[in-house]
Amino acid sequence: MKTNKLITLTGAIFLSLSAALQADSVREILDASEQAKATKLETYLKGNPKSEDRMAGLTQLIMAYANLEKPEKAMPLLQEKYTLLTKGIELKDLDLNNLLGGTVRPMILSMAAAGDREGAKTLVTKVKTDLAEHQQSQQIGQFLDQLAAQISAPAGGDVLEIAFTDLNGKKVDLASMKGKVVLIDFWATWCGPCVAELPNVLDAYKKHHDKGFEIIGISLDEDEAALKSFIKENNMTWPQYFDGKGWKNDIAQKYSISSIPATYLIGKNGKIVGSNLRGDQLEAEVARQLQSK
Repeated sequence: MKTNKLITLTGAIFLSLSAALQADSVREILDASEQAKATKLETYLKGNPKSEDRMAGLTQLIMAYANLEKPEKAMPLLQEKYTLLTKGIELKDLDLNNLLGGTVRPMILSMAAAGDREGAKTLVTKVKTDLAEHQQSQQIGQFLDQLAAQISAPAGGDVLEIAFTDLNGKKVDLASMKGKVVLIDFWATWCGPCVAELPNVLDAYKKHHDKGFEIIGISLDEDEAALKSFIKENNMTWPQYFDGKGWKNDIAQKYSISSIPATYLIGKNGKIVGSNLRGDQLEAEVARQLQSK
């Protein structure tokens, strides 16, 4: 038995080394190693469904799939791991670190990465329900709420739906701005980093506005007079959304904005092409997007 295992292990190492020798980059070498490990773990887990080290095997295989950027492969393993960690175990005896950090978090993020955000949100609700009676339910709820906000925040390729009447009474609709490059800027006059970044935003606007670059500001201020004074003083001529609700700003709530400045660059096709670009990065990406077809 030991001899067979040794032969199998030697074979896996040989295949991994062969792949490494034929690789064209460090990334390919690392991927070959991870794939060899994943293949070996898959075979072991399939042949030993009730082994005492199954949990360790699942954990290692999940990590291998994460390194190989294959969230769809990790999902059923994470679901099995969740079941193993909770089935027949009293709430007070749960391994919360392994359950939440090592299982629930990657499971939710994997679902979101695979495009199933609604499924990820449903899972957040399920876990909340499962652990509602736990003595640390409040902390668990906060952890899950943070995850929910993370998967709800806009991401590359998303289309934002933003339409409002700005401070000057002008109708603004992002959907009507296709063909232009648009920066959506969640900010506030009381936000130090926002004010510090403003010169870069103004510079990019001056350089590229006449070429098709627009900005839409979403202000999390509560004082309208102070906001208008700041805008005038700094010559911010682009439209601003303001509802006076601060952090409870309707558009900020819609897109789970939990910190500012938060910016999203919209390409000519109306989809997010970048986020939280700062300084020279912002100007360079705006120029690049304007040159694209």
